[in-house]
Amino acid sequence: MIERIETGIAPSSAPISDAVRAGKHVWLVAIAEDPETGAIVEGGIEAQARRCIENLKIGVTAAGGTLANLVMVQIFLTDSVDAAGMNAVYREYFTQQPFPVRATVVVKELLAKGLRIEITAQAVLD
Repeated sequence: MIERIETGIAPSSAPISDAVRAGKHVWLVAIAEDPETGAIVEGGIEAQARRCIENLKIGVTAAGGTLANLVMVQIFLTDSVDAAGMNAVYREYFTQQPFPVRATVVVKELLAKGLRIEITAQAVLD
């Protein structure tokens, strides 16, 4: 059985979930959207990466876990130049082994205007 995790971030008008659980497994997606205003955050890749990871944290917490429960992270960037800034922020949140497995992909563009990063992740809960 698949259960939608309510985070308050995904727009209710869109046919999407930003977190779902099936048994012990949770799948998450996050963009650099301020959960209070719905606006894409400004301030460069560091600000957008931080907001994405904070949104992931909201989702995994709502499912009953923490960022330490993430086993796989997939990062989509619109510019390879942003990798260094994204990595600096990523290191602030993921400081202890075992780190999640991670893939970083550069794409032509993301759906929302001004969006430079999107992150998907999978978690396993105890």
